[in-house]
Amino acid sequence: MVSKNIAKITASEMAQFIDHTLLKPEATPAAFDKLCEEAVSYGFKAVCVNSGWVAYVVNKLKGTEIAVCSVIGFPLGAMHSQGKAFEARQAVEDGALELDMVLNIGAMKAGNLKAVEADILAVRHEAKAPALLKVIIETCLLTTAEKVKACEVAQKAGADFVKTSTGFNAGGATLEDVALMRKTVGPQMGVKASGGIKDFETAAAMIAAGATRIGAGAGVTIVGRAEEQP
Repeated sequence: MVSKNIAKITASEMAQFIDHTLLKPEATPAAFDKLCEEAVSYGFKAVCVNSGWVAYVVNKLKGTEIAVCSVIGFPLGAMHSQGKAFEARQAVEDGALELDMVLNIGAMKAGNLKAVEADILAVRHEAKAPALLKVIIETCLLTTAEKVKACEVAQKAGADFVKTSTGFNAGGATLEDVALMRKTVGPQMGVKASGGIKDFETAAAMIAAGATRIGAGAGVTIVGRAEEQP
């Protein structure tokens, strides 16, 4: 569990919550070089990239303890389950230790929980422990009841985390959604807050609400602000 005295979180402690993220389609090798350099410099928990860049950043981070996370079925979650499974398998073969998959949002909205679970299981099969599987439920597109069901299905399917958002849709993480997700999955499962988190105060509030990981492209700014805390 996270510290209740979250206002006093140190820069190094905050860094260990952060998945330093670069998912822009126009990102070049130089941008990924910078991402990895920043991750090493600030001691971030992981870097998060599209699957096509996994091998590249794994090589860049060789010899460090920084995990490489790959998104799967990103950002829509609407691709065939076997396509997600293939992407997951390739990402793991390329060295990814964590996978952030987008669940089948359309099936979730339709109440087809069997299809949602099967979709997650297809990826889980290719990402066996110790690989971590995080399921992006895209909270901005779901009702409260659907958010709860999505978390329950992800937990049933053996995911390690539930995650709020892709950051590519109408909204990102909210404190209310993080708290709801934490309440739903209990203390044993991870909750990742992602989407629109750009400063220390917001990141700290998400952690206080129950997040155990923060997905952000603004990790340097967040940690820099942590260093300024009295």
